[in-house]
Amino acid sequence: MFIHNFKYELKILLRSKWLLLLFFTMLTIILFAGYNGKQKVDKRFSDIEKAYSAVKKKDSKMLKVLDSLEKGFETSVRSWAKPTRPMHIGYSFPRVAAMPPQALTFISTGQSDLFTHYVQPKAYGDSFLFNYAELSNPIQLLFGSFDLSFVIIYILPLIVIAFSYNIFSSEKESGSLKLLASQPVSMFTWVLQKIGLRFLWLTLITLVILTITFVINEFDFSTNFIAYINTLLLVIAYILFWFVVVLFINIFINNSAKNAVSLLAVWVFIILIIPAIIGQLSNVFYPIPSRSKLISEVRELKDKVSKKQDKILDNYLRDHPEYASNDSSKNYSFWHKYMASQDLVEDELKPLITSYDVQLEQQQRWIQRWQYSSPAIILQEAFNNLAGTSTLHYQNYRKQTSSFAKEWRNFFVPLLYKNEKFSTNLYSKLPSFEYKAPKSFSILIKLISLCLFSLFFISIAWINFKNKLKKGTLISN
Repeated sequence: MFIHNFKYELKILLRSKWLLLLFFTMLTIILFAGYNGKQKVDKRFSDIEKAYSAVKKKDSKMLKVLDSLEKGFETSVRSWAKPTRPMHIGYSFPRVAAMPPQALTFISTGQSDLFTHYVQPKAYGDSFLFNYAELSNPIQLLFGSFDLSFVIIYILPLIVIAFSYNIFSSEKESGSLKLLASQPVSMFTWVLQKIGLRFLWLTLITLVILTITFVINEFDFSTNFIAYINTLLLVIAYILFWFVVVLFINIFINNSAKNAVSLLAVWVFIILIIPAIIGQLSNVFYPIPSRSKLISEVRELKDKVSKKQDKILDNYLRDHPEYASNDSSKNYSFWHKYMASQDLVEDELKPLITSYDVQLEQQQRWIQRWQYSSPAIILQEAFNNLAGTSTLHYQNYRKQTSSFAKEWRNFFVPLLYKNEKFSTNLYSKLPSFEYKAPKSFSILIKLISLCLFSLFFISIAWINFKNKLKKGTLISN
């Protein structure tokens, strides 16, 4: 029976040119999506490399001047810009705190088109707390990027629908279903084999083209083979879900025209409406404080602090006697007062920043909690985690850069208060940033969730099939 179905379906697909059309359609859109994703990754690498190159060039010039000053030579550098001044180094020669792309970043843009992938914290100013968003085309942000995750989540289900929307109803409408019912075969087994063969062909074509795309994008299979397998398993589970939905609609409605309309309605509901509702509810239940209001409050606080910097400095030196000087004639500069006020500013800002971060985290928890209401959200979250472009990755990156910013500033504080000069020996001890990616996320739960969705729909299809077969409405017009 299976061999007969296999030969029959293959002849139908070959005669109708479906397999050929399917192959070239998938080849075109997947290769283009992979190319588009690789272009974004290459640009990201290029931006980070340019930032590192600029730092290297500036450091090279600075070290030459510093070496001349240490040897007692005269230079044309103004006094305030001499590299022997610690705070000048801390402000004018910041390090690059970059978040480089991961091996699978090209499959999903995720949040990378909203957040920057490198910052340069300075000893003066705290703009690194807020400048994580990049200016992007709002139209592109509205519709998303044309990457592999977009093709698989949005376009692939439409291909499944076009490929199989009338797989059962067409037999009924042509009259061949009555002849089949008279044969000693299980009709449900027959329809399962029929749709299973189409699932097999589409899945095989998709996986082959995805693998070709990975090869073209120079994916390192030896190092990231598990990530590659996880990606393929997610794609297989997602395709299976949509074929099961197609089977369910074919049995439940059993009319080609109505099948097509119903399947498109299901596509809209699962892929567009459910994610939109969950996103909107997260904003309603956990609204993020106004960013402009936050920045305005920060500026007001800084203004208040700047008016009492002398008193703050006295309290700071009292709390840090190792920085105090017995020389009563010593005049403290702007930098002394500013650095002393930073701890106070951070303490005052902490509730504001925390409220902003807490709301973001609660929104993410809400989405994480309700992601299992839609296979599209499950797959998008899984792809973002595999690609390292999820919101959780960028929140983790922000925490790491904030920690590095404090380390960078605190490196120069002892030099400033002890009136020590910056030297070539200290250059090698400057703090450097190294991004540490969070632990890889398990996709097992997501795979199980997608399979449970498929199991749910196929169970309902089986029950509905049995009921219609008993009533005689499955075959009759």
